[in-house]
Amino acid sequence: MLLTSLSPCASAQPRLSFAFADAPASVSPCPTFHFPFCARGNSRSMTHVAKASRGSRPGARNLQTEEEGGMIIDFDEAKGEETNGFSPSGGGFGGREEEDKKYDRDPEFAEILGSCLDDPQKAQSKMEERLRKKRNKILHTKTGSAEPMKVKFNKFDFSNSYIWFEFYNSPLPKDISLICDTIRSWHIVGRLGGCNSMNMQLSQSPLDKRPNYDAIQGANVTPTTFYNIGDLEIQDNLARIWVDIGTSEPLLLDALINALTQISFDYVGIKQVVFGGSEFENWKENLTSEEMGYSVHKI
Repeated sequence: MLLTSLSPCASAQPRLSFAFADAPASVSPCPTFHFPFCARGNSRSMTHVAKASRGSRPGARNLQTEEEGGMIIDFDEAKGEETNGFSPSGGGFGGREEEDKKYDRDPEFAEILGSCLDDPQKAQSKMEERLRKKRNKILHTKTGSAEPMKVKFNKFDFSNSYIWFEFYNSPLPKDISLICDTIRSWHIVGRLGGCNSMNMQLSQSPLDKRPNYDAIQGANVTPTTFYNIGDLEIQDNLARIWVDIGTSEPLLLDALINALTQISFDYVGIKQVVFGGSEFENWKENLTSEEMGYSVHKI
């Protein structure tokens, strides 16, 4: 280990000494060089330690120059590269390597951004070429149905009813997961009173005026809630779920219908949704075996 010390306004002649502090008896003394150094402003003595460490590959050696509580500079002799960072004692950043991981993930995109100011037309053509090459990764083909989802009501009771779903095909596991997440979110929003048609101040306010919300009025409206919900049951291309909304709130049904309509267009085709009714065509109450296509999914 080689110790070098820079002392402010020292003598012009370098001095050679040996450092034995905290060194084991088996380790040879470390030579220390003192160089003259003059700095303006606040001067302080800086001790630089040059350490040689074994690299992970043969013939590679890393040299570190460390200032106490300051910056670490790593030299890789094999590559001739330098890495700047802060020492752990200084509590700073991890170095250029961390920045490379964050900002240098896509060199192609960095090149496009770098040339957008000098040559906008060239940057635009590169971006269009990139979109053509990676179109399949950026734009996903819709797997839903172009036919509009039908909505029917059959003696629907807000406090005790089934909601029935008929798909064009048997839903895949990812489709079932999407439907469950949608119904779960719908239940949470309804249980928290998010769908209250008695407090729609912003949607009913004029569009040409600045929106204004009356907190006192919002706090005094009759609250709505979503009492209870069952599990999603599936038989082949049919599904049902039991709900107890409690209060008669049509806005809650509108929210669900809007979400299911978009799902039917983009992801999984839904032929119809029926609110209410204790029976549905082709649904078999005695079919409870997974081998026959029956499954239950927790909401």
